[in-house]
Amino acid sequence: MMSASNNLRASNVAHDYVLQVDGLQKSYGEHAVLHHVDLRIRRGEVTFLIGPSGGGKSTLLRCLNFLEAPSAGAIQFAGEQLCHHDGARFRIAPERRLRAARSRMPMVFQQFNLFNHRTVLENVIEGPIHVQGRPREQAIEEARVILTEIGLGARLDYYPEHLSGGQRQRVAIARAMAMKPELILFDEPTSALDPELVAEILESIRRLAAAGMTLVIVTHEMAFARKLADTIHFVADGRIIESGCPETLLSSPGDSRIADFIRSILH
Repeated sequence: MMSASNNLRASNVAHDYVLQVDGLQKSYGEHAVLHHVDLRIRRGEVTFLIGPSGGGKSTLLRCLNFLEAPSAGAIQFAGEQLCHHDGARFRIAPERRLRAARSRMPMVFQQFNLFNHRTVLENVIEGPIHVQGRPREQAIEEARVILTEIGLGARLDYYPEHLSGGQRQRVAIARAMAMKPELILFDEPTSALDPELVAEILESIRRLAAAGMTLVIVTHEMAFARKLADTIHFVADGRIIESGCPETLLSSPGDSRIADFIRSILH
């Protein structure tokens, strides 16, 4: 029989959310793109956001780490309130706190976003040194380990222009890992790659998941989502339309738009 203390620990694990989002809204002038989005991300889980282009997935991702400022709602990350409503006023944390949170919740972009005038190693140590204040020698040693693990140990002194698209995206993943994040956001990480390079990036993400990293991934790779996801959210028209485990949401969705979307991806 489970003891009271074990029951308490089980309850704490079940509700160990690294990210909590309530009523998130985003508008550009009069144009609303996110409508009252609620989201919970548990530590160690892999969450996928799927849905049609223009449905709000990437905007949602960018609002989570404040690359885009939300217009309303509440976001709590690692126990810290980053935005909320104080009576009638909507408050966002100061930029220094957002910058610190962003360093623990980095994003891997579609187009890599590397510094082209810096080497692979220099790209990876930039954040740990200049954002997190880590000693240079420590940052270099940690970056070497990460780049070796991700298969780029022989490319430390290369510039991005001399790398394949898949290698550049792996540098971007290594850069995120070097921040010692609590959560990594991926915005369509394979969409800019040639088909033959997609598998190596998906394998890198699979290894992060196997290591227990918390991931939130926007993708159109349905087979990958089915295999890796703990939870999938279908996003359309600026809302989370339906959420569930892969087997349920992809095989027997409750909303016809999901089935239509999956058919459009497969054909």
